[in-house]
Parts: sequence; structure tokens; C-alpha cells
Amino acid sequence: MAKKIKQLKVKSTKHADSIGETPGTVTIPAGALKPLIEIYSYNTTEVKESNGTDITVVLDQLKVCTKHTHWILIKGLGDQNLIEQIGSRMEINRLVLEDIVHTRQRPKFEEYDNYVFLTSRLLHYQKEEAIENYQLSVLVKKNIIISFQETHEEYFEAVKKRIKVGKGIIRTGGAGYLAYALVDTVIDRYFDLLNKVGDSLDDLEDRVYQNPDRSIMFEAQQTKRSMILLRRAAWPERDKINDMIRTESPLITPEIKLYLRDAYDHCIQVIDLIESYKEITSSIVDVYLSLISNRMNEIMKVLTIISSIFIPLTFIAGIYGMNFARQDPVTNKVMPANMPELYAPHGYLYTMLIMLLIAVVQFIFFWRKGWFNRM
Repeated sequence: MAKKIKQLKVKSTKHADSIGETPGTVTIPAGALKPLIEIYSYNTTEVKESNGTDITVVLDQLKVCTKHTHWILIKGLGDQNLIEQIGSRMEINRLVLEDIVHTRQRPKFEEYDNYVFLTSRLLHYQKEEAIENYQLSVLVKKNIIISFQETHEEYFEAVKKRIKVGKGIIRTGGAGYLAYALVDTVIDRYFDLLNKVGDSLDDLEDRVYQNPDRSIMFEAQQTKRSMILLRRAAWPERDKINDMIRTESPLITPEIKLYLRDAYDHCIQVIDLIESYKEITSSIVDVYLSLISNRMNEIMKVLTIISSIFIPLTFIAGIYGMNFARQDPVTNKVMPANMPELYAPHGYLYTMLIMLLIAVVQFIFFWRKGWFNRM
């Protein structure tokens, strides 16, 4: 069973203002991680893997592996010189380089003369119950695909395993198929995250009926905020995949488009789940508020019954607390119509019995009306 999320927190990277900069300016955000480079060169018979921290590891392997498809992974964007060298050697438009380092792009697909560029949102669930929102940028050329990510985290272990063992057509599908595999992995991560959210919402629903408290409303609102984040990632992702299906670029072949249609269907499923979970979070808040309101109504009902019982008793006690006397204590003159009961033998006992009788009669009346049955 997927681990349940107790509380969702959204983390996103902050970037310095770039207001007024020249288009195509490559400005590395503060705090960006130094890049780690991995390169996988593969064909139907072999896979060669290399690692490094500068572009020489890429150039050396490209010279040696001339009949391979190359996947270059760059983890971390904290080296402006590396980004510009890749742009220069691969003949990449500087506007694309700007989009790579300005990691607040919405998912999109762009076509250029000899390559295509696409971005996705990588939503990563951390152990401290936080969703981290990062950008994945991918450049696809004839036999080269370059992926850029902000962190050193491993997001595509399954894709690497498929390349190493030669599972499926990943070694023969070219750079376009590998781009599809990365996009499909991003969408699969959405499903994994939504499974955790679904388990958390099940827990919230159980708690709201068993022991409602204020934390339920706060957690439901936080989950709804996370669903809005997911929605902002999934809707443009759907549009991006649709653009990839409709493109005339030779890098996205008709065979790859068949797989992209499957990814498009998965994206639609993600969007449907997001909308459903948004409605569930809203309904949980509504149920919580209704239960609290009903509980308050029950409390007010109990207090009303208690008040109704004591009102006539308080009335009697108030009358006999007015300190009127039958006889003037100074002149000993008898004053007519002036509370003779004050000096009646056993008057206190009789008054208490009358008050008790009134309370019992009221209790029986309320009970027959069914007021206590609905408490």
C-alpha cells in the first residue's frame, strides 16, 4: 500500500527577478546546484555509461560512440558556462537556454529547425510530507536527447534500467521515443502522488465522522491547494502531449505518436482524479462544518431544555424573593393581599415540592414530544 500523506506542503524554488533583461539571457538562479552529468550511449547491442561534471565527458563519448543514441542527463543548473557551451555546440536558440534556467515554465512543446524542446513539471514527494515542484527540460535532436533538472534526485531510474537491459523498443526507438519515455514517467509520478493523496483523503473522511477537529479542515484545505498545484501541471501537460501528437517534426515519428496517445489518455485520467479529489476535499470541509453546526445545535437544544425547565422555577423563586410581609413589623398592622404564604407552616417544603412537580411535568412533556430522543 502506498504511504499515506498526513499533511501536504508545497515547496517551490525561488528565483531572482529578471525584469527588463535582454531576451535570451542565461541567468543562473541563486542557490542552483552544481551540475552532475550522466551520459548513456546505446544501440541494439551495447550501452556505454559515463559520468562527469563538465562538458568534456559528453564530447569524448560522442566522439567514440558514433552509431549510438545518446541521452545526456544534467542534474543541477548551477553552471552558466556549461549551459552556454551546450547551447553553442548543439546550436540551441538562446531563448531555449533562457527557458531551461528560468525554471518556472509551464509544460510546453516547441519546434525548431533541427530539434524540438519540451518542458514538464516534476512533482516529487519528499519524506517530510512535502511536494516539491521542479522543472524538467528536454532537448531532442536526431540521435541526442538532453534532459535538464534542478536537483540531483533520481527520477528516471526505471528508464535507465530499461535502457541497460534492452527492455521493449527503447534502444531502437531513437531520441523521440526516449522523450516519450521521460514524459510518461512524469505522468506516472502524478499517479503515484495521487494514490497517496487518495489514501490521505480516506483517512480524513474517517476522522471527520469519528472525531472531527479543526485540524481536519486545515489538512483538507492544504490538500486542495496541492490539487490546484497538480492541476496547473497536468492541464498544460495534456496540451503539450497533444501538440507532440500533432507535430510534423520528423523527430516524433508516427510510431512514437501511438505511444503518446496512450500518455495523453493517462494525462486525462490524472486530470479526472485531480478534479474528483478537489471535490472530495471541498465536501470534507462542508461535512466538517455541518457536523460542527449540528453539534452546536444539539448543545443549544440541551441548554434550551434546561432553561425551559428552570424558567418557571426561577419565576416562583423570584416572587418569593421580593421580601413582602403580611404584617407591618413596626405597627403590627395587617396588610391585605400581601403574600400570606410567607408565614404558612411548612411553606418552604410546599414550595419546593411544587417546583419539583413543575419540573417533572415539563420533563415528561418534553420527553413525549421526542426532544430527548433526537439529542
